[in-house]
Amino acid sequence: MVKTNLIEFLEDLEEQARELGFCAFGIACASEDPARAKGLDEWLAAGMHGSMGWMEERAHHRRSPQGLWPECRSVIALGMSYAPAHDPLALADAGTTGRISVYAQGADYHDTVKKALKHLARWIVAEGERRGLGTDGSGNGGPVGVKVFTDTAPVMEKPLGAAAGLGWQGKHTNMVSREHGSWLFLGEIYTTLELPVARPARDRCGSCSACQDACPTNAFPAPYKLDARRCISYLTIEHKGPVPEDLREGLGNRIYGCDDCLAACPWNKFAETAHRMKPFLPRAELTAPALADLLTLDDAGFRKLFSGSPIKRIGRDRMIRNCLYAAGNSGESALLEQVEPLLVDPDPVVAEAARWASTRLKAAT
Repeated sequence: MVKTNLIEFLEDLEEQARELGFCAFGIACASEDPARAKGLDEWLAAGMHGSMGWMEERAHHRRSPQGLWPECRSVIALGMSYAPAHDPLALADAGTTGRISVYAQGADYHDTVKKALKHLARWIVAEGERRGLGTDGSGNGGPVGVKVFTDTAPVMEKPLGAAAGLGWQGKHTNMVSREHGSWLFLGEIYTTLELPVARPARDRCGSCSACQDACPTNAFPAPYKLDARRCISYLTIEHKGPVPEDLREGLGNRIYGCDDCLAACPWNKFAETAHRMKPFLPRAELTAPALADLLTLDDAGFRKLFSGSPIKRIGRDRMIRNCLYAAGNSGESALLEQVEPLLVDPDPVVAEAARWASTRLKAAT
């Protein structure tokens, strides 16, 4: 009876997840995986996390779900598609246009994914207890514990997604799905329920090196290993100070994130935009913003333009810094009109980026 109840519960759970917009579903074990923990320790020891100190400070929580929450017994791993309808690399040569990563062109995924996770978690608690699956799954009833996460906690989301069968971590270290390509937002529900785990996904990268070859800043010292200190997503989003000069040219016109390694993956040909949630549809003003307009933004203008977007969290100064690097790479001297007023910007990082851009643009004339 308990087994029958559990099977029916899992079937209903997956159906609920899909109704909430999750197109990928699986279950992983909550205990520590020695190989996964070892990989994390080695990556941190090599300093490849850059200035993301929180990864090192809470590594003991990140190593395993039970390291964060000892009562956890299972991890429900979920994915939402944000597969783009357009070519993410289409603006690569549009020097006066800023390129924003596909995932950030719509609404903030944190809000959309977490809302759905919380809804599903409430269903798990109510139905798990109603069906007598609480405590330890013995059928004796009792409480069901849950915690939800998406990108903002010490959770190894991609390895857990792979363990749950959502896909595999490709050579670019991101999740790759046979059905959804590289375009998945991930979320997890930790639970005290003892649930049957899925079979881990098989790595299907083979001899392909497309993602490695596509990286403009050589951020992959080896397949399956990312040095965040050279990654454009890290540099434009997480890194607070000046970007090292030897990496600035590689930024091109990317002003928030980078899609190059993801877009290069051949598995994306199977991704269908039909699975994409409506909030992730791109906002017209974020698909091809003009650098000349962005460079004139003050704090109020920045907040207004990026309201409801994940971009808002980096603040005006970091965005202007990124836009100045893009301007300096453009070769378009007309942008000096917007660049030169920023030479005296109150933020020293912005002012230094303006000097770099101005020097580059004057040399190009």
